[in-house]
Amino acid sequence: MADLEPNLPTGSAKLPPHSRPALLLAISLAVAACGPSSLLDRPADRHIVRSGETLFTIAWRYGKDHRDLARWNALGDGSLIYPGQVIRLTGPAPRATPAKSPSANSSPATRPPSRPLPQIESLPAPAWGWPTSGRVVAEFDGQPGSGTGLGFGGRSGQTVRAAAAGRVVYSGGGLIGYGQLIILKHNETYLSAYGHNASLLVKEGDTIKKGQRIATMGEGPGQKPRLHFEIRRDGKPVNPRQYLPAR
Repeated sequence: MADLEPNLPTGSAKLPPHSRPALLLAISLAVAACGPSSLLDRPADRHIVRSGETLFTIAWRYGKDHRDLARWNALGDGSLIYPGQVIRLTGPAPRATPAKSPSANSSPATRPPSRPLPQIESLPAPAWGWPTSGRVVAEFDGQPGSGTGLGFGGRSGQTVRAAAAGRVVYSGGGLIGYGQLIILKHNETYLSAYGHNASLLVKEGDTIKKGQRIATMGEGPGQKPRLHFEIRRDGKPVNPRQYLPAR
């Protein structure tokens, strides 16, 4: 293996053998500090739209409210997005007000109070029902992945039903980790999702009744029959158990 001794300026004395490892370690740490790892750890504030994505799936991926994305990007109802479009994932930064130097003869100016952004009204939750029969095999814990909802066991092909009346805003397999997925919009505050389906029985734009058959259960983690069920309030996952009736 070639000697990894660093190049020294001409005429410089060679380092004694015992000091070379320390110098190499220092050089390695300096190179690592300049590398891209710190950039990879930063949360993304932009998303480039890919074919098949909708504003709802983008919001779902990042745990955002679709209404915020539409407002931040001037998208109206969000229907006019296209592949290659850049979607910002954070709101605009507040404008800084330049400070004025007070004159000697003037009293301190009273700064007008800043006007807060209007709050998005939260609507009441619909009357929920259980999305399928079978026992819960994975509980909500708020962690990304399976922890953002409940996991139901059962058998392949088992009926999956709408937990509440709503409209289909997504039906497909474009969200990694969810398999064949259906997202229902119940009102401007609440969405629900049904993942790991074997077949999808509804399409985007369909109006759905509570309890309507919308899919059949497929295989989830471990290649076992599984339904992943989520409820999101203002884009954030919440524990479905606090909304589902006792059974």
